[in-house]
Amino acid sequence: MSEPQVDPLVELRGVVKEFPGARRGDPAHRAVDGVDLRVDAGEIFAIIGYSGAGKSTLVRLVNALEPVTSGSVVVDGVDVTTLPEKGLRDLRRGIGMVFQQFNLMESRTVWGNLAFPLTVAGVARRDQQQRISELLHFVGLADKAHARVSELSGGQKQRVGIARALATEPRLLLADEATSALDPDTTRDVLDLLARVNRELGITILLITHEMDVVRRIAHRVAVMEDGKVVEQGRAVDLFADPQHPVTKRFVGTVVDDLPAPDVVAALRERHDGRFVRLAFRQQEVRQSEVFAAFLRHEVAFELVYGGIEEVQGTTFGNLTLALSGDTAAVERALAEVAALVEWTEVA
Repeated sequence: MSEPQVDPLVELRGVVKEFPGARRGDPAHRAVDGVDLRVDAGEIFAIIGYSGAGKSTLVRLVNALEPVTSGSVVVDGVDVTTLPEKGLRDLRRGIGMVFQQFNLMESRTVWGNLAFPLTVAGVARRDQQQRISELLHFVGLADKAHARVSELSGGQKQRVGIARALATEPRLLLADEATSALDPDTTRDVLDLLARVNRELGITILLITHEMDVVRRIAHRVAVMEDGKVVEQGRAVDLFADPQHPVTKRFVGTVVDDLPAPDVVAALRERHDGRFVRLAFRQQEVRQSEVFAAFLRHEVAFELVYGGIEEVQGTTFGNLTLALSGDTAAVERALAEVAALVEWTEVA
């Protein structure tokens, strides 16, 4: 049975964004270069790339803080490139924004920071109180309602930032490097909160990051950017398990042990004898024990020298490099049997 069709909440079609050159006569800088992208309603979609890849510019095109040079940006069925200023203001009320540096008003209390977007949106004061109370309880800061921003930790400030972004009940949340200024433990807490926002409130999240561990923890799908282009995109688990583009492989290599680099292989060979092969386990279709049993049946000794098993969005996969020892013909017979179970490659 095919999966039900989900309507896109955000769709970019051939989007280009150019900025003028630094000096008169300099060529324009193309920050976003012909991007096609679809973010489905109800998902967490991550855009990852190194500094200068164009990912932050891309997110500013979604809420029309920057105009596109060409192409179209469709949000909730509306092409934002055709909207007048009033239409853009109405659109932005349905889009929440979470920033890297929090962007809170230091002169106001937590309550005052949450009241501000509600006041701008024209929410009556009597209705603001209930909404702010709901938000503070949701993000776990009910006891900080009247605290000054300067009295909060970084994690608490970002929780306020998320609550503020949710104030007007948006359908879409844009999170631009929302955890980059936080320590690892606080990052996990904030990511867990964003996952709750998506799961319990049904809000679509477009997440901009340069940290692959952030993608691994909460993203459903991901696009990888380099030099203004999307060079690879798909389900997060697929990109982790089998990255294709060199940039994606670099990112994945920061959190997943895949194929050991040549210098690592050389060091491993000094400590381990035998023939090196990599086994690629995908999802849970084949147990490791079945593969290892094939080696044992052919009296081939094996030793795990590199790799491990990972989990992304509830799906497990792994890349295990083994050192095989035994009669050459027996090793070949064992690998022929293993090939029917999992993909394997020679490690040079």
